[in-house]
Amino acid sequence: MSGTGAARWSIVNVSLYQAAAALNANARWQEVISENLASSSIPGYKKQDLSFSAVQGGVMSQAVNDPRLRFSLSRADTATNFAPGEMKMTGVNTDVAIEGAGFFGVQLASGATGYTRDGEFQVNAQGQLATKQGYLVLGESGPIQLDKGNSSPMAISPTGEISQGEDIKGKLKIVTFDQPQLLTSINGGCFIANHPNLVPNEVQQPSLRQGYLEGSNTSSVSEMVNLITAMRTFEANQRIIQMQDQRMGQAISELGNPS
Repeated sequence: MSGTGAARWSIVNVSLYQAAAALNANARWQEVISENLASSSIPGYKKQDLSFSAVQGGVMSQAVNDPRLRFSLSRADTATNFAPGEMKMTGVNTDVAIEGAGFFGVQLASGATGYTRDGEFQVNAQGQLATKQGYLVLGESGPIQLDKGNSSPMAISPTGEISQGEDIKGKLKIVTFDQPQLLTSINGGCFIANHPNLVPNEVQQPSLRQGYLEGSNTSSVSEMVNLITAMRTFEANQRIIQMQDQRMGQAISELGNPS
């Protein structure tokens, strides 16, 4: 194999790898956009942002010290955007929104503690305050238990105390994290803190609004623009793969014909 032929073969291969890696990254981008669009109506939902980076994929020859012979591949990484959403008045007394940083503590079906910004709560059949998914809303002393025999409406103070008439039923557990980006997202805009460096810090004086919900921080218009961009980029890399495939066929034909 001549030096020119080998060089052409290496370049074609590298271009195929790079285009394929870009396809994978763009496919992940489209998945993130779809998730953001599907969850845009969930109160308190925090969108996923995607960033692209380049990682060294290898070298085109044994001369590893020559930077010109190294090549990189595209990689997509996601991170949760914790920017606040717009406050929307609902007038429902079981709805509550957090102003500023913080998460509601909820008890998941597994018994573990989850964290959410979605304050669209309801009272379940047992008289406990719960999320739409059925997770129990946690107070400082455990789940919030209301008195089903008390006809007084539930009230939530700006600092999280829950009362029925003159009876205090508990105080909502509001926590913050020093590194919220380490939280793991699960379904319904809920997070779990399974990273060893995550320690919840209870907020003693939270700022809450009863009868309000925090909207998602996802913009449907922006996500649709991103989707069009992602599809165009995906199509461009498809064309690169087709072009390089044709070049590889040509290289094989020329290398197989010594004349």
